[in-house]
Amino acid sequence: MKFAVNYIKNTFYPLNVPDTVRLEDGQMVLVRTDKGEEALKALRVNSQISELWEKSKTKPEPLNVIRVLTQRDLQTLEDIKKEEVTSFFKCQALVQQHKLVMNLVQCRITFDRRKITFYYTAPERVDFRALLKDLTQTFTRVRIDLRHIGVRDETSILEGVGVCGRPFCCSSFLRKFATINVKLAKDQGMPIAPGKISGTCGRLLCCLTYEYSNYIDAAKGMPPVGSSVMTPEGLGKVCYLQFLSGKVAVKMEDGKVKEFPKADIEMVDADVNVEIEVPVITSYTEESEGEIDIKQLEDDRNSSTGNV
Repeated sequence: MKFAVNYIKNTFYPLNVPDTVRLEDGQMVLVRTDKGEEALKALRVNSQISELWEKSKTKPEPLNVIRVLTQRDLQTLEDIKKEEVTSFFKCQALVQQHKLVMNLVQCRITFDRRKITFYYTAPERVDFRALLKDLTQTFTRVRIDLRHIGVRDETSILEGVGVCGRPFCCSSFLRKFATINVKLAKDQGMPIAPGKISGTCGRLLCCLTYEYSNYIDAAKGMPPVGSSVMTPEGLGKVCYLQFLSGKVAVKMEDGKVKEFPKADIEMVDADVNVEIEVPVITSYTEESEGEIDIKQLEDDRNSSTGNV
């Protein structure tokens, strides 16, 4: 395997190149996919990666190369890109005409112009029979596919840059979406505010799962916030935890807050006359809440469909 293409959701697919086709790095080629004939850029794969890929049991099925695109084909491809834009707005106008509760995301037309796919998101199931009838009259001699996707899928195909300054995980390396809930953020001591823990898709950040197991391991042996403990300097109450440093912040009876390694403190069954405040990083304040229900950020059946 010498060549591959970057296809759906930034996944690399190996290419089956016929002996009659002379291929160079960066050339546009016509390949046969399950959606039809599509134009993609061929990329040369170095020998080391190729060797590892051949041994992999999870690599995608190879795509067959039909031919290298000619100058005329490249002009056709440019025309198709323009058609996708005009087709998108035609479909959007019909959606509004039928007053359907659906958000049109993207339009894709195969290189052979035999299939046109409209991707959309919707909070509930949509009866688009009347819409499909109008689309059939608008786009003749072409197969029309109305494909429902989730809001996470939408973000993955539109691409963009996250709050970290890097391309979205879902449109770069992430293949499957993990189920995410607010507990992941709480257990990591993150601010429970939509603007801090949600992504462009309006759901909780996928990266909340990346280091979660490390936080769980770090939290082992740590006393819960509010518990009474004995420290080398006397009794106090735990006011917050530093998971990664392994330290526990304790408010002493004199009102001072001091940090101790978790190995140096011991939970005790005693009534310590100390009042503590729940730290801001674990509280969901009205200022950050606004009108958004935090539960709306959690994964649900409209988050992702895998139907891209």
